[in-house]
Amino acid sequence: MIKLKSQKQIEKMREAGKLLASCHQALRNLVKPGITTLELDQFVESFLLERGAKPAQKGYMGYPFATCASVNHEVCHGLPNKNVLKNGDIITIDFVVNLNGWLADSAWSYGVGTISQESQRLMDATKKAMYKGIEQAQVGNRLGDIGYAIQSYAEKKGYSIVKEFIGHGIGRNIHEDPQVHHVGERNTGTTLKEGMVITIEPIFNKGMPYITMKSDGWTSVTFDRSLSAQYEHTIAITKEGPIILTEQF
Repeated sequence: MIKLKSQKQIEKMREAGKLLASCHQALRNLVKPGITTLELDQFVESFLLERGAKPAQKGYMGYPFATCASVNHEVCHGLPNKNVLKNGDIITIDFVVNLNGWLADSAWSYGVGTISQESQRLMDATKKAMYKGIEQAQVGNRLGDIGYAIQSYAEKKGYSIVKEFIGHGIGRNIHEDPQVHHVGERNTGTTLKEGMVITIEPIFNKGMPYITMKSDGWTSVTFDRSLSAQYEHTIAITKEGPIILTEQF
């Protein structure tokens, strides 16, 4: 069942989103060669706790960290560890903020040091596709319109989309209805209504769309070990158009 949010509830989620965005902004200056994903995870957890919030992912379905940190060919749900980031790596950091019981969710891909042109193109295309999906998050449109916009852009740019991981509704719980696919056909799927809050979070691979799971039981990686990138925002559907609750300024 889709839980519509009131304007007051959306404002509470926006406050969580602002805190999340400010943490991502701080991470921009920390992601550099020589740091570990575990150090980045510890920074995020401390950042949130010091500001009266909690990392909602930690403990969710047994997940042990505040963030997911996925490097290079890791698709998503990468476990933070003591491996040192190297010049030329790309990393996606994904986390959920719980502020006074209301959640916001956002993932961002970062280049480590100086990255290759192909890595930058992949990241740019994934980010652009997310915003093309957000443009379709209008009252009266349907979820298929979001998926179609993202899929069309991926095909235009020559990238594949990971279909196994999708966006979702969010509010007091990390995963709520509806499911938000990043492929689709126009005028299909659930009609978007005022008060819906969803995540849009495409994952693009440079190579094939297929994935496999690492032995840790959490980390998904590209089957062909090609590079992968992801961007995600939490979006409120309003009469005035989509509002990005996790927008970075």
